[in-house]
Amino acid sequence: MALTGTESTWLSETFSGGGATLDAAEVATVAAGASMPSTGGALATDGVCLEAGTGGTAAQPSRHREEPHSRPDFIGTRELSSEWGKLLRAEPERTRRAGFSSPNERASTAAMSKVLVTGAGGFIGSHLCEQLLARGHEVRALVRYNGRGSQGWLDTSAARDRLEIVPGDIRDFDSVSRAVAGCAEVFHLAALIGIPYSYESPLAYVRTNVEGTYNVLEAARRSDVRRVLITSTSEVYGTAIYTPIDEAHPLQPQSPYSASKIGADQLALSYQMSFGLPVVVARPFNTYGPRQSARAIIPSLATQLLSRRSRIDVGSLDPVRDLTFVEDTASAMITIAATDAFLGRAVNVGTGEAISIREIYERLVAITGHQAELHQDPARIRPQSSEVMRLISNNGVLRNTTSWTSSVNIDAGLVRTVDWLRDNLDRYRPERYTV
Repeated sequence: MALTGTESTWLSETFSGGGATLDAAEVATVAAGASMPSTGGALATDGVCLEAGTGGTAAQPSRHREEPHSRPDFIGTRELSSEWGKLLRAEPERTRRAGFSSPNERASTAAMSKVLVTGAGGFIGSHLCEQLLARGHEVRALVRYNGRGSQGWLDTSAARDRLEIVPGDIRDFDSVSRAVAGCAEVFHLAALIGIPYSYESPLAYVRTNVEGTYNVLEAARRSDVRRVLITSTSEVYGTAIYTPIDEAHPLQPQSPYSASKIGADQLALSYQMSFGLPVVVARPFNTYGPRQSARAIIPSLATQLLSRRSRIDVGSLDPVRDLTFVEDTASAMITIAATDAFLGRAVNVGTGEAISIREIYERLVAITGHQAELHQDPARIRPQSSEVMRLISNNGVLRNTTSWTSSVNIDAGLVRTVDWLRDNLDRYRPERYTV
């Protein structure tokens, strides 16, 4: 099969990701359908190392799946002839041998890129920094400046010395611009996320979540960044009109927090459409795991149980959530950032499995071995019209377009979380309600 000059160049670059180069004869060999030697591992995929899978227990299928969107015959931005496009689609195994996890995920021969993570000292951000380092990236970590010199969870991370840590403020355009400069990709996680506090100070959420996102987008546009991932939240969907929730579900701002995240998401997508900034939006459903703050339901309940309190203070036990272990959320973000099919789109991250707060409490009782009286604390209950009762993801877009799957099921994840909380109980104040 004859290749155009563009196709030959693309093929040579694609199969050279492991460090070797292909000459004209080898390009012709691949075009003819012969197998090539293994590149010896996962390739750098526009700065992201794609792996065949993480093992473990896969998520159970959700009740409804979206069909993957059809795509033209191209990989990245290099158009291929219809014949060559057919060959790629017909031979996914050959594509995998070249180092792809999926034909939709990009490959690059460039050295691993320098990546900026905002909110790097936080719960998910610290785990994301560690995964990016493990995949070979240089990581610049933007943490919020404070007089104590604290870098959040990075203070205790084994990866701290391998990070370029930059103090700043996501609300300050100058510090954001300096952090973005020289980075090929940006993972934007910095945000105010506590829903109860958003009732007390809505303006703080606008300034941090909306204006902060503007600072990242504008700085990235001026620096010619090649990919920006914006972190959304399933709270933008509000109480489900239908479940499982896909990306087409209406957005419902049921709290100032969710309203600020809707604003940030839409601003990001507008930068894709208006300025051609390569933006993707990752929309995680509830994430849990080690390092999560006490304002979240699992550490709140678990630390009270581990402290052997005689009374466990709770809010509503009726809401239903879709819980993803933090390491799986971080790996999903990396996958989403690496996938051209997601440019200009929001993509759900979740397991598709539902569990109520009451069921979570019962499992935590079994893990900790402590049973106590439940006390419903009015301070922990959201306003009635603001409470989101059901958040269950349809993760079909992510699952059907890429090789990502959750690797840690809820029972294993809760055990790992409780073990970590037990070892770090002195960092928490179980008797105090954290907003």
